[in-house]
Amino acid sequence: MLLVFGILIKLPVFREHPVPAETPGDGVLYRWLLDALSGKNPPPAFLFPAFSTGLLFIQALLLNRLISRHRMMNRQTWLPGMSFLLITSLFPEWNFFSAPLIVNTFLLYILSALFRIYNQPSPGTTIFNTGLALGISVFIFFPSLFFGAWILIALMVMRPFRMNEWLIGLLGIMTPFYFYGIWLFIKGAFTWQAFFPPLHLNMPDLEQSLWLAAGLFLLTIPFLIGSYYVQDSLRKMLIQVRKGWSLVLFYLLVAVLVAFVNSTGNLSNWVLAAVPFAAFHACTYLYSGFRIIPVLFFWLSLAYILAYQYAGPGW
Repeated sequence: MLLVFGILIKLPVFREHPVPAETPGDGVLYRWLLDALSGKNPPPAFLFPAFSTGLLFIQALLLNRLISRHRMMNRQTWLPGMSFLLITSLFPEWNFFSAPLIVNTFLLYILSALFRIYNQPSPGTTIFNTGLALGISVFIFFPSLFFGAWILIALMVMRPFRMNEWLIGLLGIMTPFYFYGIWLFIKGAFTWQAFFPPLHLNMPDLEQSLWLAAGLFLLTIPFLIGSYYVQDSLRKMLIQVRKGWSLVLFYLLVAVLVAFVNSTGNLSNWVLAAVPFAAFHACTYLYSGFRIIPVLFFWLSLAYILAYQYAGPGW
């Protein structure tokens, strides 16, 4: 049902779309991937929409598995996956193939790994792998480097402070840079700008409209309600679950910051915040004592998505 639901609300993305354009935050690996997929001849029109839709569905499954496996909610449910697919349909840019969309998959792996280190007696390998995953993400979308601060905060939250664990995490982040620097040096193309592209903060140049306001309303109000229910339930949660929700909140804060780094003229960078938003939205749908509230927000969101797609600006 989750697959059918995802396909139905994302059908308009399969209308013909051009090859994704490069943006200032795109990394070397993402540019290579675009060149490989584009080739010398124009790729089929369905190629990039199929990749983006497949990524979104995989990410929904990963998020749902993470929340169920670590018992972040009081029962097994598919609501996190449903919330993720619903949220990413509120804004068309979140459904197009882009570097931040790919990075979301790496961040979900990192989040799952950070949950696991709480009970691990020797977490060195896991910590190194989280740093390595983030280092690779940086070469897909360079502003994701700021998530390094999130990993260090996670180590503080999930484990007692140990300098060697911090150094292992930093070593993992630096490993892809080390090999990329060697490759540039061998090619004779080493420059600091190629090795470390410029970063700048700027606001996305968005056209103000009622559609945008309605989408933001449907994104933020369920998030605030879900945050209340999480806060209200903290006393009943196991300590590792409480720490896990702290990680999700820090994830959201860093994702919002990264969205302003090398920002484009749309909301494509903001898809990095979809995962933590979906986790809190799922709590709204599950925990609300007034059942009319989750039902109302679900059908309002679905009606807004369909109206945007078929009666509004369209995707």
